[in-house]
Amino acid sequence: MLARSDVLTKPNKAMRKAMAEAEVGDDVFREDPTILKIETKVAEMFGMESALFVPSGTMGNLISIMAHCCNRGEEIILGDQSHLFLFEQGGYAQVAGVHPMPVVNRKDGTFSIDEMKRKIRPIDDPHQPITRVISLEDTHNACGGRVLPLAFIEEVSAVAKKHDLVLHMDGARLMNACYALGCPPGDITRHCDSVSMCLSKGLGAPIGSVIAGNKFFIERALRHRKVLGGGMRQPGIIAAAGLIALSESDMRMSHDHKLAKVFAEGIQALGDNPLLEIDVTTVESNIIMVNIKKSNITAEMLTKRLREVTVDEAQELKNDVAKVVVGPWSVSSVRAVTHFDISETDIENAIKKFAYVTKEYCQQSL
Repeated sequence: MLARSDVLTKPNKAMRKAMAEAEVGDDVFREDPTILKIETKVAEMFGMESALFVPSGTMGNLISIMAHCCNRGEEIILGDQSHLFLFEQGGYAQVAGVHPMPVVNRKDGTFSIDEMKRKIRPIDDPHQPITRVISLEDTHNACGGRVLPLAFIEEVSAVAKKHDLVLHMDGARLMNACYALGCPPGDITRHCDSVSMCLSKGLGAPIGSVIAGNKFFIERALRHRKVLGGGMRQPGIIAAAGLIALSESDMRMSHDHKLAKVFAEGIQALGDNPLLEIDVTTVESNIIMVNIKKSNITAEMLTKRLREVTVDEAQELKNDVAKVVVGPWSVSSVRAVTHFDISETDIENAIKKFAYVTKEYCQQSL
């Protein structure tokens, strides 16, 4: 079972057919009808004026920050566990000269509003950067796929407006958040000035993200996309798969969230486990964090063992034997992510695998 990430999905037959038959044109000259179609659809979904197709989520976030921060030395407030802060090479600093001001993420992906307010710079002090952007992430990857409460997003937005700041949403897995909350995307994005959404995670398309905002923002974003090498000639071929992904969103989210709960409950059902622990109540979307209690067992050791099958294991588990690929998240935790290419049988066999490996480690420590 490949559960390292939801980017592992392969395009299905409907996507491949749509890609093969896609009407295309030169998007650098804004002549690709399929690109224009997906941009219009996403803008309408988010309740925003305009949208822009980009090759990746990292580029989408960087373009968004560049479009909002017109001057070098401006600052973005963002969570210290956010993907934008941890896993995108600090591109806003490297490329755009934008300074990060981290706030401490809580376990649920939110942060203290009071801390955020304290981090907003005074506008009359030439010694300090100028605060320009506040960024949120929904669902929150490093916090285990937690879904931001709408009330929290609204409160952050109110502070941003009061201080004449803009609110950007890293919505790489925004459709997971919508499904978990039972609301349309616009209920989340109406509080935001811009949003970036990935098509190639849980939605299952092979390539691409879409950013959205007002027309002025997208005009600036279009220029930044070009200088970053994101202008493409006939990208309607990949946008066609994105359109199918969006039409299948509810089905995919339902499948992924259900299997994540089944997996988490299966790990919990292993009982008084001396090796692993999990809090099922924190599994709100398709990401599962499993903590390792034994100090002599690291995440690297556990994930390596889960990918292997021993002779004794094959004899005991027979047809249920499985190689399980999950990712080490920290020294003492691993992350599993459900997606549409994982079946209920895969989950059942993965739980048996975790049970077998747990028993094996416990016997070795006797």
